[in-house]
Amino acid sequence: MAQILIVEDEANIRRVLHKILIDVDKNINVSEAADGVEAISMVDTQTYDLILCDIKMPKKDGIEVLEHIQNVSPQSAVVMISGHGDLETAVKAMRMGAYDYISKPPDLNHLLQTVNAALQRDTSSNKKVKSIAVPKQYTMIGNSEAIQNIHNMVEKVAPTMARVMIQGPNGSGKELVARALHFKSNRASAPFVEVNCAAIPTELIESELFGHIKGAFTSAHKDRKGTFEQAQGGTLFLDEIGDMSLAAQAKVLRALEEHKIQRVGSAKTIAVDVRVIAATNKNIKEEIAQNRFREDLYHRLAVIEIHVPALNNRRDDIPLLADHFLSLLTPKKELLPEAVVALQKMDWTGNIRQLRNFIERLHILGGHQISAQDVSTYTLS
Repeated sequence: MAQILIVEDEANIRRVLHKILIDVDKNINVSEAADGVEAISMVDTQTYDLILCDIKMPKKDGIEVLEHIQNVSPQSAVVMISGHGDLETAVKAMRMGAYDYISKPPDLNHLLQTVNAALQRDTSSNKKVKSIAVPKQYTMIGNSEAIQNIHNMVEKVAPTMARVMIQGPNGSGKELVARALHFKSNRASAPFVEVNCAAIPTELIESELFGHIKGAFTSAHKDRKGTFEQAQGGTLFLDEIGDMSLAAQAKVLRALEEHKIQRVGSAKTIAVDVRVIAATNKNIKEEIAQNRFREDLYHRLAVIEIHVPALNNRRDDIPLLADHFLSLLTPKKELLPEAVVALQKMDWTGNIRQLRNFIERLHILGGHQISAQDVSTYTLS
């Protein structure tokens, strides 16, 4: 029998939540705490599968309760209940490891779907495996302060369930950050599925994400799983999400809130357990101001934000990056110090992708020892 604790200082809300949960599923036991101090005392003596915790309470607030739960009962899934003005605190709670948050007054369907998904995740969590080493081809190269900050952020965030928004210019290495988050999480043995939202026509994006059933449209000759289903238990990387249509954004938001999707042409809902990591080269806050990106989706995705700098802003990493890319090519060639200095003075508008391509060009066209003259000669005008 699942054990649920409701932590809420308003008695009428506690009663309503209690009744809703019991009416839907008799196979659960629901307890109540009227404030943070009582909740902490109950958590110390009883293990709960799920804890619904209000953010604003007397004596001890929801953040303090969450911190205590993580110390004494980290296996418990915690869903925060946030008022209209508590969104920032709710996002902070997600950063600290809360499973999700729901807004007051809670929508019945959203509440039940979140509770169901949290309980399912909790009971299956023992099947997850520990993180593994990031494969060499996906390693982030560099010793600059900016890259060290990203490494530190990945180490902190990867083991949590928090969603991440990665921002940075094209070619800067956003995918490497996403893969590092995946490989260092407890989802490392499950799929990592990447979707380039900018490369998929608007009319096909929903089918790509959610799948379709046979006959849903002219070319739908058989049922097809979408990327949400393909990433089940693992990580879904939505690259260039800033290029996604508003209609598709609305459906992604619904999937994140309900932990369920519907294939195109089907009325059947499918439960999904995926961690979503998004990336964009656009200024999302400007996109929101121009009504091109949903603010509510941004708040769902950007629990944690990681900014990847342009290569021009991390020139100290160019020697390491150049040596790394050169080491991947045969026959072996040497990059002279003067060539490295020349590389550091160049304008890398295409970022790391441009540097890698240029190193390959130098390897093909330059001498056995690549010089500053080679760099100058083979730079495209």
